Amino acid sequence: MTTTPKLEFITEESVYGTVLVSGMIVVSRGYGASSWETFQLVLGTVLVFWIAHVYAGTVAGYHAVEGDETSLRVAIRRALRRSVGFLTAAIPPSIALLLGALEAIPDDLAVWTALWLGVAILAAVGYHVAAARGNSWPVRLLSSLGTATLGMAMILLKVFIH
Repeated sequence: MTTTPKLEFITEESVYGTVLVSGMIVVSRGYGASSWETFQLVLGTVLVFWIAHVYAGTVAGYHAVEGDETSLRVAIRRALRRSVGFLTAAIPPSIALLLGALEAIPDDLAVWTALWLGVAILAAVGYHVAAARGNSWPVRLLSSLGTATLGMAMILLKVFIH
């Protein structure tokens, strides 16, 4: 089965990456971190988790089943391809944080923009998954709302922490 490029980014890793980034933003701002400090924390955390994810995927995919002759190179390539969504999900919120760090936009606006971008990413994931399954537009909207709710939960958490 061939996947379209758009759907290659719609993975559990893209959802997890988005939630991880949003959570890191909430936690770092709870400690009074600036946009620059938050950007660095998000970048470092995403890279560490991504490396761990690729490693775990490689280990799990390398001769994981008796009789499976998957080479190490193939296992690494599969793990890298599968985890692309983890990295790409972090890009839009990180850009917003970087704009705040560079003082192109105010710190608070950068943080709120980054969090709302997370909501938008999750909403898009939910919508595209439902669309790929051929669901009607009301189901697509419900799917979008369902995944976006996870991002909105992070925003509520920020409101209560800060």
